[in-house]
Amino acid sequence: MSPLDINLADLITRLNEELPDSNELTRISEARLRAQTLSDLGDQLVDHYVSKARQAGASWSEIGDAIGVSKQAAQQRHTPSAFEHFTDLNRHSIVLAQEAARTHKHDSIGTEHILLGLLGEPRGLAYEVLVAKAGSEQRIRDAIEEAMPPAGEKALRGHIAFRPESKDVIAQARRASADLGHDWVGTEHMLLGLIRAEKSPAAQILRNLGFTSDELHETVRTETTKRRRR
Repeated sequence: MSPLDINLADLITRLNEELPDSNELTRISEARLRAQTLSDLGDQLVDHYVSKARQAGASWSEIGDAIGVSKQAAQQRHTPSAFEHFTDLNRHSIVLAQEAARTHKHDSIGTEHILLGLLGEPRGLAYEVLVAKAGSEQRIRDAIEEAMPPAGEKALRGHIAFRPESKDVIAQARRASADLGHDWVGTEHMLLGLIRAEKSPAAQILRNLGFTSDELHETVRTETTKRRRR
């Protein structure tokens, strides 16, 4: 058993159980998507501990030695990114957004993919807020799928870029966190970022589901205050 309690047999069994009627070529495509997701999560895991080490005073030379690369390579790969101060749950939702774009064979990550990513992280506050207001997760997923662009011809490999409106959502999420006086950027702030990007597909989906920016801001403020008091 590996340190993560994950082994190849478990991954194969799960994929086979989830795609019982698929042929081997379909399973190859799905396996590649899952391998990419695992790789992305691994990169974020390393980034997390590099950030912790830097905060503790470690030099880039020391970090490079720990990773097994040069000082320059460590600095290039792990310099704080646009997702600095994002919570682990929110980072995971970003990985899921990329996976959603790949699954739909889209060549960029849109706001609708980001919304799907938030739905894929049920431990996040955004998920709780979304489902409480909409009534069910499936209702939200149906609304997203209805607004989703047609699938492309084939899934992309490697990194998938954000669309301009998605970059705006990330910036808006940071502003939402600052507006609330928070020192983290969680899934709840990403949700606020989505509705603040008023012309984006996700903002339209949220409005159609009954969300408003002011009400959502107040809900997040109230819920985060409750959690901090516990």
